[in-house]
Amino acid sequence: MSRTEQLTQAKGAEGRGSGRWIALSVLVLAVLLVAVDATVLGLATPALSEDLKPSGTQLLWIGDIYSFVIAGLLVSMGSLGDRIGRKKLLLIGAAAFGAVSVLNAYATSPEMMILARALLGVAGATLMPSTLALIRNIFHDPKERSLAIGIWGATASAGAAVGPVVGGALLQHFWWGSVFLINLPVMIVLVIVGIKLLPESKNPVAGPWDLVSVGLSLVGIIGVVYAVKQVATHGMGWEVWAAAVIGAGALYTFVRRQFTLTAPLLDMRLFKHRGFSGAVLADLLTVFGLSGLVFFLSQFLQLVQGRDPLEAGLAELPAAVGAVVTGLVAGRYARKYGVRVIVTGGLAAIGVALAALTVIHKETGYPLLGAALLIVGLGAGFSFTVTADVILSSVPKEQAGSASAVSETAYELGAALGIALLGSVVTGVYQGFTAPASVSGPVADAAHESLGGAVEAAKTLDPETASQMVGAAQEAFVDGLRLASGVGAAVLLATAAAAWFLLKGQELQDGLEH
Repeated sequence: MSRTEQLTQAKGAEGRGSGRWIALSVLVLAVLLVAVDATVLGLATPALSEDLKPSGTQLLWIGDIYSFVIAGLLVSMGSLGDRIGRKKLLLIGAAAFGAVSVLNAYATSPEMMILARALLGVAGATLMPSTLALIRNIFHDPKERSLAIGIWGATASAGAAVGPVVGGALLQHFWWGSVFLINLPVMIVLVIVGIKLLPESKNPVAGPWDLVSVGLSLVGIIGVVYAVKQVATHGMGWEVWAAAVIGAGALYTFVRRQFTLTAPLLDMRLFKHRGFSGAVLADLLTVFGLSGLVFFLSQFLQLVQGRDPLEAGLAELPAAVGAVVTGLVAGRYARKYGVRVIVTGGLAAIGVALAALTVIHKETGYPLLGAALLIVGLGAGFSFTVTADVILSSVPKEQAGSASAVSETAYELGAALGIALLGSVVTGVYQGFTAPASVSGPVADAAHESLGGAVEAAKTLDPETASQMVGAAQEAFVDGLRLASGVGAAVLLATAAAAWFLLKGQELQDGLEH
């Protein structure tokens, strides 16, 4: 397709009264695909643990390897979409995502599950930057684009709501692998409809795709994140030092290389824009503060408070509802009150809600949990929607894929670090609980691996001993969750303060772009 054809097709989608909105409906299916997959895993964790019997470390890897791989490849995939076409990359990625979901569903060991999640991360890395970049190129009017981004974010939140509820219903009747198979019908619809309705767009002067930079980005991010994870879990060792040095060296080389290339994988000059850098930092630290909590909250609801999977999924709905509500109006309020007021207020609200969770215990009633989750959703809807708009509006349309990839990299890297570090906080506190003296070594070891392991191991004990061990394990788990909530609250409140200064003077565009 020639450059003229590309521009004509893209402008045609924009010019038709409903064409660009129909195209948006296809894009949000991809967002739904990724959001549903991310949320159902936490809900399926107890059943998955009982079946595959992963160690505590393997369970964390199952939870965060998806985010690790996505974070390592997002910049590369965003840049690839700029070069070969964002529509083409999106459709290829969606088909691969559906196929690998089947592999996840039928994993038979922790190692196979970790590999399947990693492959799902490769496919997932093609989806999110492509959707945002296409929005940037379909919607030229900044106000319409803000609404489109709000719908995009609201759909992600709706996916977070639909995932647990549908997943919980499936887990009531089927095995845990069924929660991954719900990706298939969404993928099929996306590919079939997307072929016909989505306009193609790419950077006509992007230049070649630098494979050396791709490798440096992947090795650098995974190396650094792995090192952080291992330090949090096991302390420093020679392999941790090696991973940290290799990862940091690869990232340093990556950055230096981008300045020397005529067609860089990532234009580092984007970070000279204070609004762009501030929005990226806000996204990374916000997700960091939230992700560890969200990953373990489903286990708290099921394994500590005894809710069934569907009930646990419904209990998490307020966060998604809040994010949908504020996501749809965030652009309008940011223009009225200012970007930094809305973003800072949203971040501070999340921080306060997380702080409230530092007082939870086994018998905590749902009103406190539900209110905290609702406030988290309201704050996240404001913050994430406005920062995504700032990031996209800060760059030329031709670099939309790269800018979207940076935004999504911050999101996924924050998720990976949050699960690794805050998850390690929960695990570290949990593993300190004292099992009854009569419990044998192997059973006690299994119980100390994870809360799911403790519940499963208790089935081999007499009722009184089992009750004592599970009760002690639950108390330790809640202690860890309270501490992680406190750390998350501190991170969010500090991020709110930083955003107030970094986003000073930042405004969303009002006029039509030309």
